[in-house]
Amino acid sequence: MFARYRKTAPTAQPVKPVEAVPSRYETHQAARPASASTRARPDKPVAARPGDQDRMAQRLQRMNAIKSDLHKRLLENLNLSALEHASEAELRTEITTIVAEALGEMDVVLNSEERATLNKELYFEVMGLGPLEPLLQDDTVNDILVNGPKQVFVEREGKLVLTDVTFRDERHLMRIIDKIVSAVGRRVDESNPYVDARLADGSRFNAMVPPVAVDGSLVSIRKFKKEKLSVDDLIRYGAFSEEMALYLEAAVATRLNVIVSGGTGSGKTTTLNALSSFIGHEERILTIEDTAELQLQQVHVGRMESRPANMEGKGAVTQRDCLRNALRMRPDRIVVGETRGEEVIDMLQAMNTGHDGSMTTIHANSARDGISRLENMVAMAGLEMPLRAVRSQIGSAVNLIVQVSRLQDGTRRMVSITEITGMEGDIITMQEIFRFERTGLEPNGTILGHFTGTGLRSHYSVRFQRWGYDLPASIYDEVKARR
Repeated sequence: MFARYRKTAPTAQPVKPVEAVPSRYETHQAARPASASTRARPDKPVAARPGDQDRMAQRLQRMNAIKSDLHKRLLENLNLSALEHASEAELRTEITTIVAEALGEMDVVLNSEERATLNKELYFEVMGLGPLEPLLQDDTVNDILVNGPKQVFVEREGKLVLTDVTFRDERHLMRIIDKIVSAVGRRVDESNPYVDARLADGSRFNAMVPPVAVDGSLVSIRKFKKEKLSVDDLIRYGAFSEEMALYLEAAVATRLNVIVSGGTGSGKTTTLNALSSFIGHEERILTIEDTAELQLQQVHVGRMESRPANMEGKGAVTQRDCLRNALRMRPDRIVVGETRGEEVIDMLQAMNTGHDGSMTTIHANSARDGISRLENMVAMAGLEMPLRAVRSQIGSAVNLIVQVSRLQDGTRRMVSITEITGMEGDIITMQEIFRFERTGLEPNGTILGHFTGTGLRSHYSVRFQRWGYDLPASIYDEVKARR
């Protein structure tokens, strides 16, 4: 059956049962108090007897040994070159057939549920990323964080949750890491113990392996969102208010230079995607990123992605290289996914020399911190400029800083919109137009609050009017309570 996907291989010897040794994860789970259980587990778990735990551990150990042997058999029996032309249904059927034959030879009896689980996991091992594949297919998961072979966390709704997903051992985890990095022409080993890569679906991948990673390889995957959240979606989810959306539409449409500031995982890229929806389709936009994540919907978009050096240390293309070249490509707007180094100089010059309406993101905890970070990045680039000249460059280039934050309850909100109004002496002056005001905390940890104007009229109101965006003065009014 499906002989073209199989090749002749010697029959493997049956696997002998292995003595049960509780894993770190199982020991950790047994020691955890009931209050630390995740929401997916029952409210009142029934404590297992010691004998039951031993049998469960022994069963798990034996299933892992069976799975390891079956995976070897699949690699020996499947014609990998022919799999490129096989459909998923055909391959699943072929794997099911090979597994059934192997289990018969090994004299192993499994129930239908165990067989289905085994077949699915083996399919993921051959064609996917093993234990990580179900998490990659789960749309509720935003981040996957692996701390060694026995501990895998995921982020759901802004909260980190420990999963029951494990790898057999460090070699199993390393095999999955090698599978990912080899697909993009990179390598990771003791001499090169860390790597950045991008999965086939666009998800960001980072790994650090021993000896740098002490307790086992560390892996982090930031999943790529297939569906872009619109401005209406973000308003509905409470990321910002309708008044803030009106203001941001006017700011982007009238070509103000915008910086989205925030911490890791605060939603900077999501916010940048939403703001880009206000750009007209008649404009030429060039995007520059370390990892291509932006999902602009305009007609005229040119996308660029930096490239690290090869194994010989050559061939690197930095964001600054891309940005310098972009200035020669007649862009109306330049969008940099994240400014984090010496490319800040070219970004500020672009904003000051006819590329109004450009946007980027930076890591900072507030608008004032964002200005300080821009100054530090200019200094890190080795450009010897007086501090006043640097601040003057920033003050004339940047018009708006949008601050986003992930709050302690896991929600992501636009906590501040601040305008840069110029300079007074050596100080960059700014005024906050909108902010998120916290009013309390519910017993379940949910943060209470509302979005409000500060009562200050926009410094760019005249510019808005000239471009046809006559915003009502009421949107800037201070709100005292939740609407």
